[in-house]
Amino acid sequence: MSSPPSHVRSGLTAEQCGQDAPEGAPEGAEATAAGPRYDGPPLVVAVTGAASGIGERLAARLAGSSAVRRVLAIDERRGQVTGVQWRVLDVRDPAVAERLAGVDVVVHLALDLGMATDPKARSAFNVRGTQTVLTAAAAAGVHRVVLCTSAMVYGALADNEVPLAEDAPLRATEEASLVGDLLEIERLGRRAPHAHPGLSVTVLRPAVVVGPGVDTVLTRHFEAPRLLVVAGSRPCWQFCHVDDLAAALEYAALGLVEGEVTVGCDGWLEQEEVEEITGIRRMELPAALALGTAARLHRLGLTPAPAGDLAYTMYPWVVSGSRLHEAGWRPAHTNEQALGELLEQVSGKHAVAGRRLGGKDAATTLGAAGATVALVGTAALVRRARKRRRM
Repeated sequence: MSSPPSHVRSGLTAEQCGQDAPEGAPEGAEATAAGPRYDGPPLVVAVTGAASGIGERLAARLAGSSAVRRVLAIDERRGQVTGVQWRVLDVRDPAVAERLAGVDVVVHLALDLGMATDPKARSAFNVRGTQTVLTAAAAAGVHRVVLCTSAMVYGALADNEVPLAEDAPLRATEEASLVGDLLEIERLGRRAPHAHPGLSVTVLRPAVVVGPGVDTVLTRHFEAPRLLVVAGSRPCWQFCHVDDLAAALEYAALGLVEGEVTVGCDGWLEQEEVEEITGIRRMELPAALALGTAARLHRLGLTPAPAGDLAYTMYPWVVSGSRLHEAGWRPAHTNEQALGELLEQVSGKHAVAGRRLGGKDAATTLGAAGATVALVGTAALVRRARKRRRM
C-alpha cells in the first residue's frame, strides 16, 4: 500500500476518518488553516532556536495565535520574527532559568542538526542544551516542555509495521551519531518528570522533514545521480513539511497532544512511486556489497555516517500520526507535494557527483545519506569492473 486517497488516512478506515475532504485537498486542510481549537487561558510560550528554521516558523505562528499571550524567543542571536520578546543567550547557559520566569510552556528547538559540525561538538551541544533547558524549566515553574526529535528513533527495520504506532519500541541503533543524539534527548525527556514532579514532557517525532531552509542527510539523498536501492529491501518514503510540523508543535505547546507524538504526511510512497515522481533512476546492489562498501568508506573517512545510516533508505519507518489526528490536526501537504517541493530545492545539485567523489569534500557536499549513495554505488561498480577484468 502506498499513499491512500486524500480522504483515507493510513491506519484508519474511511468511516473513522469522517466525511471526505474537498476534491484535491487533504482531509482537514481547512481545520489546519484555521488553527487548533483551544479554550484554555492564554499561555506564555518560550521557543528556543527561534532565530531560524522551524523555531522561527513556530515563533511567528504563536505570535499570531489568540491562545498565546506572549512569546519569548530565545537564541544566540536576535532573529527577524516580530511581536515576540527576544532573549539572546546560549541555551546551555544556566542563566536561562531566570529568563523563563512566568513562562507556561517551553518548546525546545535549539538543536544542531548540521552535517559540517564536528560530531562530538554537535552531541555536546544537543545533549547539554536539552539538559539545561529541562532543568531550567523545572526551576522556573514551567509546567510543560515540548521536544522535537525524529521518527528515525524507531529505527528502520525490515519487520517494522507500516505504519508504526506512537508506542512502538525505539529500535534505532546508537551507531548513527545524530540518531544517537536524538535517542539521548528522548531519554532525558523521559527522566525529567520523575526528577521534577509537576513538569510534563511532550516529544514530537516527525518523518523526513522538508521545506524551505531544510538541509539534512535525508533530503540530500535526492541530490544523488541515482537512487541506491538495496536488493531485497522495501523503502517506504514519508515526508513532513515544515509548515505542518510547526502546526503540530502549536498543538503540543497548547497541550492538545501529550506524550510521544508522531507527525507526517498521510500515508507513504513506495520506491517505484518515488522514482516516477523524481525521474531519478535506481542503482540496485546486493545488500552485502552495498553495506560492506559503505562500512569501508566510513572507516576511510569518506562518509561521515556509518553504514547503518543506509537503513533509512532501505526499510520502512512510516508513522501514523494518530494522536495528532485525534486532536484535530491534519497535514496541509501530501507526500507527493512535499517531495515535489524538495526536488525544486535540490534542482541542479545532483550534477556534481564527480566532484563529490574527490575525498572528504564528497561528504560535506552531499551529506551522509546522499554521499553514501553516490560513493557506495560508484565504489561497488568499480569493484565489479575490476573483478570482471581479472576473470
